[in-house]
Amino acid sequence: MKEKHIKPLNAQESDIIEHKGTEAPYSGEFWNHFDQGVYVCRKCGHPLYRSETKFASSCGWPSFDDAIFKAVLQEPDADGIRTEILCGSCRGHLGHVFTGEHYTDTNTRHCVNSLSMNFIKTRQSLFASGCFWGTQYRFDRTTGVVLTTAGFSGGKAPEPSYGEVCSGDTGHLETVEVLYDPEKTSFEQLAKLFFETHDPTQENGQGPDIGSQYLSAIFYHNKREKEIAEQLIAHLREKGYKIATKLLSAGLFWPAEEYHQHYYDKIGKKPSCHFYTKRF
Repeated sequence: MKEKHIKPLNAQESDIIEHKGTEAPYSGEFWNHFDQGVYVCRKCGHPLYRSETKFASSCGWPSFDDAIFKAVLQEPDADGIRTEILCGSCRGHLGHVFTGEHYTDTNTRHCVNSLSMNFIKTRQSLFASGCFWGTQYRFDRTTGVVLTTAGFSGGKAPEPSYGEVCSGDTGHLETVEVLYDPEKTSFEQLAKLFFETHDPTQENGQGPDIGSQYLSAIFYHNKREKEIAEQLIAHLREKGYKIATKLLSAGLFWPAEEYHQHYYDKIGKKPSCHFYTKRF
């Protein structure tokens, strides 16, 4: 994973993040903010919440009905009544979590101070390059990448399990969703990394992983992304590479089970078949 960088805080931010203060209701920049992207810790930049989980609660503070998995810690508050939520990386104070209010199906409300967070307006890319463990490992370490998720795309069955995908019957490919900051990187830069961190000439899988779920593919969202991918493939073919990568129109993406997420970081190893090879 990318190295954590601690940002100097001003007095107001420090009062909330480091001294567990609370901003006045309806005063924060994010209480009524609903752009698409990722909310990150203002102190260390750790991703906390996806915009899809934000909802209007009319409480005066940003409200989320779920956090990114293991991104947020919950601890008993010093008042002995409430449950405090903290950044799972730097333990900065975020706010409190409440249940039983029936705002959404999760019956949970993360009530967060705007000053505890920054917002990054992200774009989505979907890449399939064999086992998603190695693909995710490489993109996690890339400047401009905000959040990655290992999962499945390209098939027809909804919410497929890993076992169902491995059967070859669902039509899904092991895919990594990459949410990136377009001010720091681009689809073209990410696509180049994709071609340089697996073997795009292998037709039946990737390395020792053989099967339809391990095929090489880029899922494009628009005409421009498709054109960029085609140009990169043409460039590689001019160099003599027999590219097998498929270009597919982006559809639904389904996250894989939690034990697949950031697998190599969990076991403290590097990918066995996703090596970097400079091709551009």
